[in-house]
Amino acid sequence: MERRDRELIPRRLVIAMFSLAIAVVLLVSFAVITDRPLVGQPKAAPIFTERFLVLDPAGKAMRVTDANTGDVVLNVDNGGFVSVVTDGLERARIVHGTEGNPPVKLTLYQNGRLSLFDTGSGWSMELSSFGPGNRGVWLELLK
Repeated sequence: MERRDRELIPRRLVIAMFSLAIAVVLLVSFAVITDRPLVGQPKAAPIFTERFLVLDPAGKAMRVTDANTGDVVLNVDNGGFVSVVTDGLERARIVHGTEGNPPVKLTLYQNGRLSLFDTGSGWSMELSSFGPGNRGVWLELLK
């Protein structure tokens, strides 16, 4: 019984875990020291069109209004992907202590990139990464 308790986590596994952690620290240090450019960021492009929207979720229902005119852009019982994105937005607003419901900026760039930016918390999301169907929902809100 004593031998089993002593080898509950194999020694080789512990050595491998620490080796991996040290390797990651060394790689990150090398990238910082050599000023390696960021490669995972979207390419900058001129803005094609943008619109400020107010997202107003109520459970699964979703109401989206134009922030400038107050016109209702979307009012559905099941917001689908818009509701999913709004859940992430609400979490970011809680973390940043954002009060109220400030507008978000939906931007389509000339290179086809589509992004959502929260003016209250600074949170942003690249909407083109979730497939053409979900992207199409947000493109409809730009019209």
